[in-house]
Amino acid sequence: MKVRALARSLAERGHHVTVLTADLGFGGRNGFGMKVERCQWGWRAADDGVEVIYLASFGHYRALTVNPRVIRFCWASLGRFDLVHFYGLYDLLGPAVSYSCRRQGIPYVIEPMGMYRPIDRNFQLKRLWHRSLGREYWRNAAQVIATSEMEQQELLDDGVPSEKVVVRYNGIDHVAPFPCGSFRAKWRLPPDEPLILFLSRLIPRKGADVLIEAFAQACPNSGRLVIAGPEGEPGYRAYLEAEARKSGAEARILFTGPLYDEEKRAALADADVFALPSRYENFANAAAEAIACDVPVIVSEFCGIRSLVEGRAGLVIQPERDTLAAALRQLFSDEALYNRLKQGCPQVAAELNWDRLTEQMEGHYAAAMARSNGFH
Repeated sequence: MKVRALARSLAERGHHVTVLTADLGFGGRNGFGMKVERCQWGWRAADDGVEVIYLASFGHYRALTVNPRVIRFCWASLGRFDLVHFYGLYDLLGPAVSYSCRRQGIPYVIEPMGMYRPIDRNFQLKRLWHRSLGREYWRNAAQVIATSEMEQQELLDDGVPSEKVVVRYNGIDHVAPFPCGSFRAKWRLPPDEPLILFLSRLIPRKGADVLIEAFAQACPNSGRLVIAGPEGEPGYRAYLEAEARKSGAEARILFTGPLYDEEKRAALADADVFALPSRYENFANAAAEAIACDVPVIVSEFCGIRSLVEGRAGLVIQPERDTLAAALRQLFSDEALYNRLKQGCPQVAAELNWDRLTEQMEGHYAAAMARSNGFH
């Protein structure tokens, strides 16, 4: 969604934007109302003034794809672009296209999207990628985009030159007000009890287990905890449900599965507090979405959004049961604090508006091109 939002905003500001990606089963199906047509590279689509090229893929493992036509695309088409922006790591497309960028003198920037330090799986393969394909890819980037000060510091600690690293937060789309009450009505939740919302993938790193324990401690008699999100690791939802039973608060803990679009907006509209005690979070987009809905948040000190949250739109805590329980009690007992944080949400949300961030990104692009030109 970040790529789409930034590309659309750049196009609205008069830039010619092409998104090059792999066909992971798209196959020309028009699921987004786009105009789709065959092209020599695979499929071509148009979306809000943005050209999207889906390269034909011959086999893939997660994000790792084999795209034989990428070389021909680069030699035929890459020269018409002033700059290339790469998103994410651990694929073959980035190193292949960046090789052509270097050969043709086209500057490029890399946005690792929190992937620079391997954190979830395939650690050895990711380290191998860095030592092989990623070496020249990183070394020759004109700029590296961090999405938080926390990620910026990690990049600096790992030896990325400070003059190359800039910060641009993840943005959020404008959120229209959503009527209150529909989520509670659907799930038969009492309208007069505080509702704490956790919205993220169900994996150990996200800290839902800590939240269950803290909720039982902070809200022993009333209050509802909603755990929403897709299972990201087989069997982990069952583990969390077992933790809910052990906590003694199982009857007041609801597992909804993933929530999208209007269901997600309805949950945010009815939530009193959003909590994400993650053990590592490059930014925390879900917390930003909650803030955009005027919901005070509790995030851990290992969430990149912490610098925007603390004292303005929520509380920042250590991802531990006792500190999280204390933060929950504080928000539910201190009405003045809660109201102040709620009133601070719109200002924080304004700083994450895509129009504002796109203007910032234009400045970073200009600096990257100027930096690259200085080397030639």
